[in-house]
Amino acid sequence: MAERSTAAVDVADNSGDDPLTAKADTAATDGVAEAQDAADRSAQDSDGGGRAGEQPVITTPELHSGHKLARRYRLEECVTRLDGFSSWRAVDEKLRRAVGVHILPAHHPRARSVLAAARSSALLGDPRFVQVLDAVEENDLVYVVHEWLPDATELTALLAAGPLEAHDAYQLVSQVSQAMAAAHREGLAHLRLTPSAVLRSSTGQYRIRGLAVNAALRGISAERPQRTDTEAIGALLYAALTQRWPYENDAHGLSGLPKGVGLIPPDQVRAGVHRGLSEIAMRALANDGATASRQEPPCTTPDELAKAVAAMPRIRPPEPDFPTPPEYQRTTYQQGTYGRPHSRPSTGVTQPSPIPPPPLQSRTGKALKWTVSALLIAALGLGSWQVADKLLDRESKQETPVAPQNAPDEDKKAYEPGKPIAIEDAHDFDPLGTDGQEKPWEIGNAYDDDPSTYWPTDGYRGANLGNLKPGVGIVLDLGKAQPVGAVEVSFLGETSVELRTASADATAAPTSLQGFTEAATGSGTEVALKPGKPVTTRYVLVWLTNLPSGNDGYFRGRITNVKVTT
Repeated sequence: MAERSTAAVDVADNSGDDPLTAKADTAATDGVAEAQDAADRSAQDSDGGGRAGEQPVITTPELHSGHKLARRYRLEECVTRLDGFSSWRAVDEKLRRAVGVHILPAHHPRARSVLAAARSSALLGDPRFVQVLDAVEENDLVYVVHEWLPDATELTALLAAGPLEAHDAYQLVSQVSQAMAAAHREGLAHLRLTPSAVLRSSTGQYRIRGLAVNAALRGISAERPQRTDTEAIGALLYAALTQRWPYENDAHGLSGLPKGVGLIPPDQVRAGVHRGLSEIAMRALANDGATASRQEPPCTTPDELAKAVAAMPRIRPPEPDFPTPPEYQRTTYQQGTYGRPHSRPSTGVTQPSPIPPPPLQSRTGKALKWTVSALLIAALGLGSWQVADKLLDRESKQETPVAPQNAPDEDKKAYEPGKPIAIEDAHDFDPLGTDGQEKPWEIGNAYDDDPSTYWPTDGYRGANLGNLKPGVGIVLDLGKAQPVGAVEVSFLGETSVELRTASADATAAPTSLQGFTEAATGSGTEVALKPGKPVTTRYVLVWLTNLPSGNDGYFRGRITNVKVTT
């Protein structure tokens, strides 16, 4: 059941959608709220098909488990059957992988729009969305094949367990708003962005499914698609913070707000809600009364919302809880028994052991012994003095390491070549990117000393980042300006990298590539970047210029560990 709920494309969630009532005028005039109200009313009136008398019922093709499409996609389990189309979990026998399939008759009134939406979504090629793999019209059927993600979890399931932590909610709104901003720049809208359309992978990355396709399957359109998607993101954030749906009707397994009170901020619904995230949710939902009282303009597009989130102070993940170590227990070891109990219990009476008398020694033997001891002590003392003198003389002739001349005075005293430097903080660096960010929620994996975790870049259509930009990277904050002797970087796959540093007097990390000076270059999976001359800096840029190919056909860099030393 878990696999079914996480991998099936959002075509019929438990909120009870009725595509026959989700018309264009409904979605365009009142946005997410009325569309959801219509969905909830239809859930009470029907079992999944249209209400009798409103529209003609379209017969779903008779398909069954084991049926093959294109001699390749074997249907396994029907997960949805609604309004003339069905959705299945299937197996791609050619590539031996699980996939999802939407199927509807070729004469279905929305068949052409579904095909067009699926092909447009496939052209986007953004890994933040569940990918459309195939869109075909064949044998009086139209079917759309998409990725199946058994290791991902629906936001619906996450919210069923309770509201999200502030850091998780921040990552949700940040990632989803950035992804939808990128989709709208390509002219694509979702219009059906519900909790079941958002998945979280095992690495913490959020992915969106059903881009354009879910709305086409239901015949949903909107006059202001950016506003509709922005309000939907605001509703997702509201639900993540409060475990409540921000409208009066219950939906998606969540209770709605009390009737008659209107839309109230999340931090007034539940104690302990992050104030900044509560503000972002209200600005996305664009409630006039709430936004006026907070002196902040509403966010009407995903791009505006993404910028508002990026302007917030970053919310760090909670500190991990380590188990309390058990109390130290002293173990007594006894000669011959090694702490094991005696074979016979003690009677409480200890009998003294007889002590053998010391051997007899003559006066001559004692005198000889003391004489030899004195001679040995004198010889050892003389030899030790000569050895120490030679060592001191040799050490004075050797050159001692000298700290770089531009190092601060206090650092010259403590300068030790090869000494690790702690990384106080880090952030992604992509000044030429369209959204300005490269997986910021996974930056900590680059310097956590855990080789099993990594920070990945976005995927690109070429090793040279698709000729879109000269590179991407991460900026390391060392806390203060100090001598940097080497930066060791570990990658998954052979990667070309540059070491760039900010000036020693920089009080903030530069925001442009020109603010950093190139200090060293390298390539490989284990790269030691050593500046050609002494460098003192607080901010270090690890700049990736050539990326390895991944299993999905995209090129992306993966940093598993970064270590900075003097």
